[in-house]
Amino acid sequence: MRWFRLIAWLALILLLAVGWILYCLWGPAVSLYERKYFYIEQPSSPATIGQQLKAEDVLSSDYWFLQVSTRLRLEKIKPGRYQLKPGMSIFQLVRMFRNGQQSYVKLSIVKERTLQGLAGKIGNRTDTQIDSASLLAFLSNKDSLRRFGVDSNTVLSIIMPYTYSIGWAETPGQILQRMHTRYLQFWDSTRTNKATAKGLTPLQVSILASIVEEETNRTDDRYKIASTYLNRLRIGMRLQADPTVKYVTRNFGLNRIFYGHLALASPYNTYLNSGLPPGPICTPSINAIEAVLDAPETNYLFFVASHAFDGTTLFSATYTEHQRYVKRFHEEQIRRSKIP
Repeated sequence: MRWFRLIAWLALILLLAVGWILYCLWGPAVSLYERKYFYIEQPSSPATIGQQLKAEDVLSSDYWFLQVSTRLRLEKIKPGRYQLKPGMSIFQLVRMFRNGQQSYVKLSIVKERTLQGLAGKIGNRTDTQIDSASLLAFLSNKDSLRRFGVDSNTVLSIIMPYTYSIGWAETPGQILQRMHTRYLQFWDSTRTNKATAKGLTPLQVSILASIVEEETNRTDDRYKIASTYLNRLRIGMRLQADPTVKYVTRNFGLNRIFYGHLALASPYNTYLNSGLPPGPICTPSINAIEAVLDAPETNYLFFVASHAFDGTTLFSATYTEHQRYVKRFHEEQIRRSKIP
């Protein structure tokens, strides 16, 4: 009878011990009242992170954190921004760090015209560790960009207008790698074949699309504008695209292009130089890229804003016809300026 009672007590103690251990591992351990971000700036050992969690009163003790980290063979924890939730267990916490389950930052690219603008958009965010100066230095370094097949003139061609998920502690190279991966996914065999049929490379499509992007917001006109520029390229005629001149001035709010602007010396000035400029003048939209890839066959060589001032564009095949449209535009412009 005594042996039975002793065994029963030992079994109860063992059961309570196992229950306590399971509770320590699977029960609520993160002592927070609300969710918070936990930042790791560099690869760190579980011991270092355990001490940090304890110092920030996230854990009352780092003992079980270290025990589980050892059992799960967690040697280094990746840098990043991790979201801690009230009541997380030790096992959930360690597994999150082990799997690198970061809380990524959403970055939406719509239109960027310069490397400075792109670097500032990313670097000025408070939810990323990277600064705009180091990102700009990376985007301007030909050695850094070589593995992506671009240089400082052409790098904007691989910045597609998507929403990216980037890590808080990612390096400039890692961020650009994410963008380059999306770029390669976009340029599948179907789009590449379309570009080849137009006599263009994907880079050349992006450059021309960036000009089309800046010419108009009207989707239907973009296809005809792309066709016009393709016709000019085919016969060796200069593009004479006003947006490229505006890009040279870096005054993107410029409303009118004057003769003095047309004389500005720059490889991007398509009034002075034949062919495409050395790189995109902005990050083109998908629609602008498709306008180039699916540009219709036309005989257009000229276009001008409609004298109806309704945002549409008038196209012509001859310079004589084009001049008639230009004259009507200026006459209407003068007439409207006299209206009180």
